[in-house]
Amino acid sequence: MARLIAKTPAEGLLPVTIGAVTLDEALPEAITSVTPLRGQDGAVARALGQPLPGPGETTTGPAGEMVWTGRGQAMLLGPAPGPVAGAAITDQSDAWAVLTLSGPGAADVLARLVPVDLREAAFAVSATARTLVGHMPASLTRTGAEAWRVMVFRAMARTAVHELSEAMRTVAARRA
Repeated sequence: MARLIAKTPAEGLLPVTIGAVTLDEALPEAITSVTPLRGQDGAVARALGQPLPGPGETTTGPAGEMVWTGRGQAMLLGPAPGPVAGAAITDQSDAWAVLTLSGPGAADVLARLVPVDLREAAFAVSATARTLVGHMPASLTRTGAEAWRVMVFRAMARTAVHELSEAMRTVAARRA
């Protein structure tokens, strides 16, 4: 009988620090897709104890951090919720790799891979976007002045680490 061994998406690949920028893996307790049924946004927000995020937003509250991921849907990072009346709730914990990129120059690293205006005036702390990182679909959230969360599909974790590490090397070389 085969014995399965639980591994994180970026097991053995991270952390990596190049220059002043660090790429690491975050391990949220759970990642849950929350999709309110038509007309149920208010009821779902009340059930979770926090507002649902609008486009490009995140909200934080007792349920955890809610990250906008598309029209009428969000990902909840935090404890797995129980059933929520008026919403389709799906556990996505094993489907995503959650990476953190931080340090002076993190935005410069992302600018090499992401077709989004990353200046703080356009992409403030707690803003989020569905975008591409290189050729990979991703969710990108600014978590601090020089800190970002990058979520990609689990199957793309190794490629994301490679692409981000290469961009980190390029930025570090230019600064040296």
